[in-house]
Amino acid sequence: MSMSPLQGVRVLDLTSVIMGPYATQMLAEYGADVIKVEPPEGDIMRRMGPCGEAGMGPVFLNLNRGKRSLCLDLKTAAGRDAMYRAVAGADVFVTNVRHKALDKLGLGWEAVRQRNPRLVYLFLSGFAQDGPHAGQPAYDDLIQAMVGLPHLSAQAGGGEPQYVPLNLADKTMGLFAAQAVLAALLERARTGQGQHVELPMYETMAGFVLLDHLAGATFAPPRGEPANPRLVSRYRKPYRTRDGWLSTMIYTDAHWRAFLALVGRADLWDGDARFRTVAARTESVDFVYAFIEEQIRQRDTAAWLDALARADIPVAPVADMAALLEDLRRSPAGIVQEYEGHGGQRYLGVSPPLRRGGRLRAAPALGEHTAEILAELAELAELAEPAEPATQPGAAAR
Repeated sequence: MSMSPLQGVRVLDLTSVIMGPYATQMLAEYGADVIKVEPPEGDIMRRMGPCGEAGMGPVFLNLNRGKRSLCLDLKTAAGRDAMYRAVAGADVFVTNVRHKALDKLGLGWEAVRQRNPRLVYLFLSGFAQDGPHAGQPAYDDLIQAMVGLPHLSAQAGGGEPQYVPLNLADKTMGLFAAQAVLAALLERARTGQGQHVELPMYETMAGFVLLDHLAGATFAPPRGEPANPRLVSRYRKPYRTRDGWLSTMIYTDAHWRAFLALVGRADLWDGDARFRTVAARTESVDFVYAFIEEQIRQRDTAAWLDALARADIPVAPVADMAALLEDLRRSPAGIVQEYEGHGGQRYLGVSPPLRRGGRLRAAPALGEHTAEILAELAELAELAEPAEPATQPGAAAR
């Protein structure tokens, strides 16, 4: 892929926290000129976590690389005027500011399209505006709860409900948001027209979860409860060895024949129908997973990693975050890189998946590019103004 497929595309990023910034960072990594519009106090994520430089917390750094920062006070007339000029010269506008606040600022879709009919306008909301939860606040934990992830974790683990220990909803929505922008830009290339796109967290994540867990409720009338039995089996987890843990996926018929032979129970392939087909193993998922658990306990981790790999059965160690980083840093593809921020501060970052080895760019300091961007907007406004009509022959040439 070209290192800069979005070169020449200007994105106005009026988002904060995680969902919107993650989406727009992907666009920046694909070559777009992403202008992060921040209030005088900056994005709240600047102050989250330890900082090597003021206003440069780790989450902010990892979500805003390669952008430019335009600091505007949109409560002032001058700030709003600058924003309107930025809108007029943009290709994409991404925001997670609530509708009422956008309308008050003159940045709602109907007002913005009058200034730039070619604009792709992406509104990231917590809930669909025509749904029963419209207008309610939305955060990753709340969305995880509402789409049933803590319940599924309790069902699978047999304990209390737990959140997935990462900002799963926010980052998944960021992926959907970047995809929506690319699709809208493709349609604009065909039609010449911009468009308004709304992407609600709750409804989008509900569909995302139910792809796995609609299960028997897929049918009308239902043929069972909504929950994928394999995914919620309490035995679907890393397996304890004699000295640690490992992950293995014994899934196909070939895997099972090899595993049963490896543990000295080849007789079970013909002797126990619960092992013989994918359908039978799914129906008896707790039984077959418990069988794996019992066998894995009999050997050390290193012995299993070697034996399963030799048997062509998928297997992997269970890594912590430090081990993950160490493993990635051994890759010659430059997946994890060191790069320089402001004032010589060094940082560690993960390359985007489609641009392995590309040089990472630092996240911007608050307002770092304000003067530069305002000068560009003034130049664009000047170029857009109609020329003064000539009052006499030759006047336009003088």
